[in-house]
Amino acid sequence: MNALTDRIADIKGGATKAGGFGVRMFFPPLCAGCRRIVAAPGTLCGECWPSIRFLERPWCEVMGTPFSHDMGEGFLSAEAIANPPPFARARAAVSYDGVARRMVQGLKYSDRTDLAPWMAGWMARAGAELLADADVIVPIPLHRRRFLWRRFNQSAELARALARRADKPFEPAALARVKITRQQVGLGLSEREANVRGAFRVPPEADIKVRGRHVLLVDDVYTTGATVVAAARALKRGGAAAIDVLTFARVLPGGFRPDQPATI
Repeated sequence: MNALTDRIADIKGGATKAGGFGVRMFFPPLCAGCRRIVAAPGTLCGECWPSIRFLERPWCEVMGTPFSHDMGEGFLSAEAIANPPPFARARAAVSYDGVARRMVQGLKYSDRTDLAPWMAGWMARAGAELLADADVIVPIPLHRRRFLWRRFNQSAELARALARRADKPFEPAALARVKITRQQVGLGLSEREANVRGAFRVPPEADIKVRGRHVLLVDDVYTTGATVVAAARALKRGGAAAIDVLTFARVLPGGFRPDQPATI
């Protein structure tokens, strides 16, 4: 299935290059945020660009949440101290609001897989250290029933684009979702944790792909962390030597509202 997906992408890319001006004339590049016509694919228009909040240093070295001012090298957030995660580091490219939210929802719910390479470019910038240390890149998996219904996994699209960019092994089958879970949308923190508890495992045939390796776990949005925490614990049980987490967007502390329809 992955080979077929890659082949289709290659064909599309070849057709685009062959069409040149004709393709751009009939299918002009659109803003990734609002779909206005822009100069180049994967860019934002002048109105959308200022509303993107890129997450920059200074930040918590573990959770990747930004600080309002520099707290000194090695300073950790209250979240990292009070509830140490099973992963070493988490990073995200942007804050999950406004245009970034629309991009995530376009990728996830509107089949905008064309956005994945551009989103992955921002992720690569935010997670450069994580990518450099990674031995293998693993996406948060969908359950096979949901995959058949949706036809693609948005986390895998991002992870595939990252792997190509960084020339790292992409292993979508290294982690399996073995429990059918409810959609996390609308669930509170404790409900999210219960929903994904025991949902992941490393299949026996995939043991060699993660055991003793530094795994970069990829997802689209870090909301409460319940999903990546459950997945990281499964990877640890599968023998991973270390785990980092890289997402496109992050709901910043204080920004999570389970009653908000747009909260993923």
